Amino acid sequence: MDVGAIGSRVTVVGLGYVGLPLAAALAGKFETFGLDIDQTRIAELLRGEDRTREVGSAALANPNLHFTSDPAQCPPCDFYIVTVPTPIDDQRQPDLTLVRMASQTIGEMLAASGTLDRKPVVVFESTVYPGVTEELCGPILEQASGLICGEDFFLGYSPERINPGDREHTIDKITKVVAGQTPEVLEQVAGLYGAITSGGVFRAASIKTAEAAKVIENAQRDINIAFMNEIAQIFGQMGISVWDVLDAARTKWNFLPFSPGLVGGHCIGVDPYYLSHRARQVGHDPKVILAGRGVNDGMAQWIAARLHAARFGRPGKVLVLGLTFKEDVPDLRNSKVADLIGALTLHGHRVTVHDPLADPAEARREYGLTLDSAALEKTYDLVLLAVPHRSYREGGPQALRALVVPGGILADLKGVLGSAADWTL
Repeated sequence: MDVGAIGSRVTVVGLGYVGLPLAAALAGKFETFGLDIDQTRIAELLRGEDRTREVGSAALANPNLHFTSDPAQCPPCDFYIVTVPTPIDDQRQPDLTLVRMASQTIGEMLAASGTLDRKPVVVFESTVYPGVTEELCGPILEQASGLICGEDFFLGYSPERINPGDREHTIDKITKVVAGQTPEVLEQVAGLYGAITSGGVFRAASIKTAEAAKVIENAQRDINIAFMNEIAQIFGQMGISVWDVLDAARTKWNFLPFSPGLVGGHCIGVDPYYLSHRARQVGHDPKVILAGRGVNDGMAQWIAARLHAARFGRPGKVLVLGLTFKEDVPDLRNSKVADLIGALTLHGHRVTVHDPLADPAEARREYGLTLDSAALEKTYDLVLLAVPHRSYREGGPQALRALVVPGGILADLKGVLGSAADWTL
């Protein structure tokens, strides 16, 4: 099937950091429906507002792009694409609740469509462990629709590769890995994504292969960062700057340019648990993966202890600059800065938090933290540049130094201040 020739219609389920940019890109070629259960989110998008700052108002106003929270408002489509989050629970086990719900919803949409001449394809982009699409989602779709998977509808998989705040590796430029239940479906999915990206598509050998490729991409980064965090701890004990060491080591042509720090966000700190969960299911003990996770999950407590020691064990007034999981994005998901704040508080420090991009209501709801918009008008015993947003960097070290009382400490978590900082990771 030539997706362009038949004027395909697409529904994208989930309009967050992944789904909205995808829907906007698809609307440039196809009639696209964006479905999300969050009515507030839909109302914002209909007003031309994107709280994630990933899609501009002009793209949101595309007449080919329709937003709704009601599945009944989405007509029968050739493709249904699932881009809902896949977090972990309190026990660090995969939480597939939203994927199940999305599969149920799409199944009901398929049932309401009746028997169609065309065979719709349900494509999953959500990060999962190998087997979820065919062994979990397929049966849910069948039960909800009363249709037969592989006959009345088909499955596909194309792992998301969105990097929040990255204006270079956008959906219209990256290579998309694609997979389909049959060779014919594979070509349909390849045609769909090939129509919206200049980076081309890579046809994976199977749906499980594509699922596995996604889950190891972030697990690999996690392990490499864990190594950097461990050497930061070692060299910190030796009085050696890890940043000086990395500057020297990076002159070797094949040295991998990873850096130490907090590992948050929805992907890198989560996906390894999906892989380790599946590994245990097949009888393998994932030692390396979980060892890396252990190092990275404990980094906030280690940093807090080092900062406390730099204050000679004296609690004081602390300003933490930045709460989002990375610079220049408003994304608070799985922010390890929150863990660092909690650890500093346990050491007795009185912590003030400032972030010009984070949503104050979300910070309160997710972490119980209050963002102080007037924080830059005061002075502190310790100022920690945790997330180097552009507004902090533009002021330069002098502006940050002005926030520190005489004899206080200017600390830099990511090494962006150089010698101007009194303490670096």
